Amino acid sequence: MRFTEHELTVAVTAAAKIVARGKVRRRAQDDAAWDAMSKIDRYHLLEAVGSQVLPVLLALPDVEVEAGTRPTFTDAQIAAAVEETLGDSGVGRIRQKVAVAARLTLVRTALAQLPVRQDPDALVVPDSP
Repeated sequence: MRFTEHELTVAVTAAAKIVARGKVRRRAQDDAAWDAMSKIDRYHLLEAVGSQVLPVLLALPDVEVEAGTRPTFTDAQIAAAVEETLGDSGVGRIRQKVAVAARLTLVRTALAQLPVRQDPDALVVPDSP
């Protein structure tokens, strides 16, 4: 799947905010933990979450996305991309399952927060004549 830079940034930031909060079920209005972090702490968290989420997002199959909609993927497609990018880390079977489940949660969170796809032909540059 080809995502724009903006879409990837929004997805990774949303997943990082969830990790910063520590609980998946809290809603987006509770960003106090994210706001309290220093810029360097945010950077380190974004780097860590990005290293988990970005390879999976890039490994997702190509789908056509109409303007005004978000890309949708089946659970099987997401799980296959996670397992493909995770590889065999040489850990036990239980730890492998935990790693897959954690990465699945992060990726699903990131995908749920993707912005609506804009029509590239309708973009207007404000400074153009």
